[in-house]
Amino acid sequence: MKTITTAEPRRVAPDTEKLTINLGVVDLGQIDLLVQEGFYSNRTDLIRTAIRNQLTVHGEEIKRTVARRTLVLGLHDVRRSELERMQAQRQMLDIQVVGLVRIADDVSAKLALATIASIEVLGALHAPAAVRTALAARIR
Repeated sequence: MKTITTAEPRRVAPDTEKLTINLGVVDLGQIDLLVQEGFYSNRTDLIRTAIRNQLTVHGEEIKRTVARRTLVLGLHDVRRSELERMQAQRQMLDIQVVGLVRIADDVSAKLALATIASIEVLGALHAPAAVRTALAARIR
């Protein structure tokens, strides 16, 4: 099996993914107060800032974990030509990414099953519905 350990940016990744959170009314009220007082332009600005601050606080731990687990950090595109090459070589991929995995629209469910042993993505996976369904048991 081949483990993906480097990312080659091929296309521009989407800037954002939607995340839904539930907050208590007191927390929400405090956020609104800070927005009203001009500390932040809106709720989203405060939440993004808080998340970025926590990611900075834990930055070294993130770097060590990415290195230890040999994860790709960023974008990994899975193209049909790459999977066809793997199939011809009778190899399978273990895809491990912190960020975004995009499986091309022209990848069939049959080809994906024949060449992708596992997908571990901490972030987002964009794949055709048939491929996602076929690989459901292999996605962590």
